[in-house]
Amino acid sequence: MTARAALGPVVRAGETAEGPFSLVITPESAGWGYSSLRIVELPASGTVSFATGEDEMVVLPLSGGCVVEGEGERFEITGRRDVFSRVTDFAYMPRDAEVTLSSANGGRFALPAARATRRLPARYGPAERVSVELRGAGQASRQVNNFCMPGTFEADKLIAVEVLTPAANWSSFPPHKHDEERGGETRLEEVYYFEVRASGPQGPVIGSDGPGYQRVYSSGADRQIDVCTEVRSGDAVLIPHGWHGPSMATPGYDLYYLNVMAGPGTERAWRICDDPAHAWVRGTWDAQEVDPRLPLATTEEREPAPAPAPQWGGFTAAGPEQSHPTATATPAGKDRT
Repeated sequence: MTARAALGPVVRAGETAEGPFSLVITPESAGWGYSSLRIVELPASGTVSFATGEDEMVVLPLSGGCVVEGEGERFEITGRRDVFSRVTDFAYMPRDAEVTLSSANGGRFALPAARATRRLPARYGPAERVSVELRGAGQASRQVNNFCMPGTFEADKLIAVEVLTPAANWSSFPPHKHDEERGGETRLEEVYYFEVRASGPQGPVIGSDGPGYQRVYSSGADRQIDVCTEVRSGDAVLIPHGWHGPSMATPGYDLYYLNVMAGPGTERAWRICDDPAHAWVRGTWDAQEVDPRLPLATTEEREPAPAPAPQWGGFTAAGPEQSHPTATATPAGKDRT
């Protein structure tokens, strides 16, 4: 049987679909050694069973809730309506485990994973214990949900976070890298998985036909890569090495991405190096406020925005009891750990 060629750096939605999995990225298909990601889509009352094999894994709801069973444990995961509506709870499953995932109402679930040597206990991750960070300032403001970072959740190799970027903002900026083992930097392979929603007057619409953009470029003669691509919901970008950033949310469209990282180092650590040409940008944040739209999500499920009233000839049709309150924004803090 002929081995499958390694994927390119840009993986479009549906390109690697297999059965209930709409996205399948393994170390073998990516052409590297550690990081992987699968997205499973289940109908109402749907069930899928799989073995983790050599990988430790997190079950992370993108939409919907589920029950995760394995290792003699049963975890009821509340989940969320979509990636922008709530910071979600999750479950961790070790390598060499048999897992069954079921969902009464259906949903989509990310399975970020990493090749592991240690076998840790299966565990539940409450949403309330997820460290939520507001990073950057001004148009570089973004929200980072550090659900599986060193210091926030124990794992052998896996590092994973969610990043929510308000419309028209840039994140993953200044451009940075983590492709060498040296002082102040660790070597980590990385997957970016994207979702986009419209955030205009019609209300948030997940999976709408809006674009974001991602840049990746070479960090050395032996680390060549050149990506500047449009990304939409369900797309992924693979980063074996190189400077990466910015991740760009276009006007009118909020951008979400799930980062999955792992590497060969004996220490599980996220240490990065900024591109010296752009590192000065961090110094400008102290004079700017964090975008007041943040946080885009908390541990409380946000109700979907009401559909706009129909309009005729430029006038809004409002009933006699319809009010028009003025919305005020509460400024976010400037926590930039």
